[in-house]
Amino acid sequence: MAAKQFAEFPQQKLISEKLVAVFSKSYCPYCRQAKGVIANLGLPESKVGIVELDHESEGSDIQAYLADKTGQRTVPNIFINGKHLGGCSDILQAEQSGELKKLVA
Repeated sequence: MAAKQFAEFPQQKLISEKLVAVFSKSYCPYCRQAKGVIANLGLPESKVGIVELDHESEGSDIQAYLADKTGQRTVPNIFINGKHLGGCSDILQAEQSGELKKLVA
C-alpha cells in the first residue's frame, strides 16, 4: 500500500477523531518524554491515539507522508484537535506555558 493511501485513511482518521494523536517510535527518548507529558494530562484512553512507527510494517512510509503533510520528519509528531503541534520540544513548551491544558480542554 502506498504511503499516501495508508496515511490518508487510518492515520488521517486517527488525527481527526482523537483529541491527541502521536506518531512515535518506541525506542525514542523524546517520544517517551512527550508520551509522559500526555499521560500526565489524565485524558481517557479513548481520546489519545499513539502509533509506534517502528511497530508498523508501513512505518517509514507513514513517517514520509507525515513529513510531506507537516514539514516535520522527526518523531514524535504530535497532533491536538486535528492540528499539528510539533514534536517533543513543542509539547514541553506548551505544557510549561499552560497552553497545552487549554488545547486539550
